[in-house]
Amino acid sequence: MKNIFVIISVCVSLLFSDCSGCSQSGRRNAAHSDRVASGRKGAAIRSTGKKTVVKMEKINGVYQIPVEVDGVKMSFIFDTGASVISISETEASFLWKQGKLTKDDIKGVANFSDANGDISEGTVIVLTTVKIGNRLLKNIEASVVHNLNAPLLFGQSALSEFGKISIDNNRGEITFE
Repeated sequence: MKNIFVIISVCVSLLFSDCSGCSQSGRRNAAHSDRVASGRKGAAIRSTGKKTVVKMEKINGVYQIPVEVDGVKMSFIFDTGASVISISETEASFLWKQGKLTKDDIKGVANFSDANGDISEGTVIVLTTVKIGNRLLKNIEASVVHNLNAPLLFGQSALSEFGKISIDNNRGEITFE
């Protein structure tokens, strides 16, 4: 019964929440997305055969990568320690309002442990598409953190879809194979 209450409360909060702060979260405005996509020293994303090379951007001391979730450009922290992709209520609300997240995508609730070891409840959803470079992943599990300002984490639910991932810190690039 508690699970149904949480799902309903998340749906209601998604329906009625204000997304005015979205531009300060993981989503980027068009000018920023275009700058990241073109880069100053070449393309931010390039593909060679089955490899996709993505340029990392250091923001506030943390490396982030450009990802499209259901066609919406976002900037995620590359986090091998996160079990699933994680988004905040802000991004979930935006996806909901755009019709890209529906009640059929909401799978339930689960407890998640953060880097500090704190346990918190989140909503489990399925993202229809997650695109990084030329690689399109489908039906990827994610969590919605019940916090408007939680960082976007690109975790194992997406990373496990690749056979090999390598990081070149000197060039500021991640290669997905």
